[in-house]
Amino acid sequence: MADGQAGGFVQDKYASVREQFERNLEDGTDIGASFCVIKDGEVIVDLWGGWADEEKTRPWEENTIVNVYSTTKTMTALTALWLADQGKLDFDAPVAEYWPEFAANGKANTKVSHLMSHSAGLPGWVAPMSKDDVYDWEKATRLLAEQAPLWEAGTQAGYHALTQGYLVGEVIRRADGRSVGTVFREEFAGPLGADFHIGLPASEDARVAHLKPPPGGGLGSDEQNEAQKLAFSNPDIDVSETRTRAWRGAEIPAAGGTGNARSVAMVQSILANHGEMGGKRFLSEAGCRKALECQIDTTDLVLGMPVRYGMGFGLSGPLSPALNEESMFWGGYGGSIVLLDLKNRLTIAYAMNRMEGTTTGDMRAITLAAQVWQAMAS
Repeated sequence: MADGQAGGFVQDKYASVREQFERNLEDGTDIGASFCVIKDGEVIVDLWGGWADEEKTRPWEENTIVNVYSTTKTMTALTALWLADQGKLDFDAPVAEYWPEFAANGKANTKVSHLMSHSAGLPGWVAPMSKDDVYDWEKATRLLAEQAPLWEAGTQAGYHALTQGYLVGEVIRRADGRSVGTVFREEFAGPLGADFHIGLPASEDARVAHLKPPPGGGLGSDEQNEAQKLAFSNPDIDVSETRTRAWRGAEIPAAGGTGNARSVAMVQSILANHGEMGGKRFLSEAGCRKALECQIDTTDLVLGMPVRYGMGFGLSGPLSPALNEESMFWGGYGGSIVLLDLKNRLTIAYAMNRMEGTTTGDMRAITLAAQVWQAMAS
C-alpha cells in the first residue's frame, strides 16, 4: 500500500463502500480516516487510509488511533449498562444512593437514568473551569455534586457534553470501586483485544493521528443560551489540547477516548450483537436492550434539535429516518460516529482526523453507511 492510500478489506458485496472511502481520501473530504462494519459478530468491512497529520508526513496505518471526542460516551454507557446487568447499579435509583454528596442543592431525587440521558440539568459547570481542571477528577466531580441543576431532572434534556462522563464515571467508581477507564479496559478492551482507551498510556502516543480543527473554530458563540454556554464554553474546547500527554492520559469519559473505527465497532458490537462478541458473553440480551428504552423525547436545550435519548445513546427518530426502532447511535465532535442496529446485529463505526463543526457526526459517515445499507439490501 502506497503512503496515503486506502488499506484494509471489504467483502465483495461491499465494494462500493471501499470506492466511496477512497473517493473521500482522494478529493480531500478526509485527510485520514477509518471505517469498520461488523455484522453478526463478523468484520465485513475494515478500511483505513490517508494521512495521520495535515502535513501528510505520517500515513494513516492499520493501527493508527485518534481522539474520537463524544463517541467515547458510548464506551462509558456500555460500562454502566454492564454494571447494571451485573446487579451493581440500578438506573432507577437516586444518584445519591451511590454518591451521597450528590444530593446537595436539590438533587436528592436525580436518578442515574437522568445522567445517562442528558436530562439531569447539569450540562456544564457553573463554577469557572480552566482547561487543566478537566484533568482533575476530584475537583470536576466535587463541583458537579455541589451544583444546583439548571432544571428539574427528567423534565428537559440538554446535552451534557463534558459533564456526562464525570457524572456517570463517578457513579461507576462508587458502585464498582474502579475508575471508568479501568473497568472499561479490564472488562471490555482487554478481553476483546480492542484498541480503544479511556486514558491512553504514553507508550501509544506515536500512533495517534493529529486532529485538524473544524473551520471557524470551536462550538462557542455569542448567541448562546445558558445551557449552551456551560456545555461548550466552560472551559472552551481547544482541539490542540488533544495532542498533549495530559489530555491523552487523563480519563475524560465523555470526550477523551482514543481509538479507531475497528476498535469502536468491536466494542459496541457487544450491544448490537445482543451481548456476545469474540466468543464471549459480556451482557445479557435484556441488559443490552436496556439502552433502547427511551428516557426523554424532546428538543435538546444545548443542541437545539429534537432528540430521543435512551440509556446513553440517541435513538431513532425524526432526524434519523434511516434507522429502525431497534437502532441507536452516538457521534463525536468533528465527525466520528457509531451506529448500532440490534435488529440486524450490525455495527458501523467511523473515525477521522479532519473535523467538521458538528457534535453529532456528519455526512461523511452517513454516506458510507448508506453504501453499506444499499449493499445489504441488494
